[in-house]
Amino acid sequence: MQALFVVFPGHTPLVMLTSPATLGAAFILSQPWHSALAPAMQRDVLAHLTLLKGEKGACLLPMGASVNGWYAVLSGLVKLQSTSPEGRVSAFLGVPAGEWFGEGSVLKAESRRYDVIALRDTTLLCLPRADFESLQTSSQAFNQYLVADLNRRLGQAMALIEAGRLRSPEERVALYLSRVFWPGTRKLNLSQEELGHLVGLSRQTVNRVLRQMERLGLVSLAFGRVEILDEPALLNFNPI
Repeated sequence: MQALFVVFPGHTPLVMLTSPATLGAAFILSQPWHSALAPAMQRDVLAHLTLLKGEKGACLLPMGASVNGWYAVLSGLVKLQSTSPEGRVSAFLGVPAGEWFGEGSVLKAESRRYDVIALRDTTLLCLPRADFESLQTSSQAFNQYLVADLNRRLGQAMALIEAGRLRSPEERVALYLSRVFWPGTRKLNLSQEELGHLVGLSRQTVNRVLRQMERLGLVSLAFGRVEILDEPALLNFNPI
């Protein structure tokens, strides 16, 4: 499968070759709230981290399971999806490497309300519920980060509701390529098949829309790479 790269100009990707456990510790150390913790809490957080790995297509966290902690995608890509009683599957969010997800689930004393599916080989990092709750009660920096994260997820949810009810397939693809869903990532190794899973469209439709975008000068397609040329215009993309 050919990879599809989404690049926002001015940023260079970083590639590291090391163990997942080392990457997990490095990821936590890079979090803006970690340095504000007391030394003992910093050590506890690092000591209690766990990893969960799965191959492409695996259900890493099933709907209905108990919520054991807060998860981050250490490597790979996942989609969050729900299944209706009639068997209809709806994917409502993609989460790339470097981002947390499931903060709403860990805040509630209830079972997980969606499946977490690996769109490629993926490693998840888990901050256990007990540590999450301890950080909530003791760290202002952590709570500030959590509020900002929840606010971003709320914005994504509102965009998804609008996209599902009002937007055309072309607008939906444009939305999923925007910073609304990838605010901290400037380069995505995202195949057209993966993008189709997230948007709920076929790979053929995604390819057609990307070619339309290229003709209009919104993106540049070359050697399996998509470079965003005009993001404001991309968000207003709605060909007749």
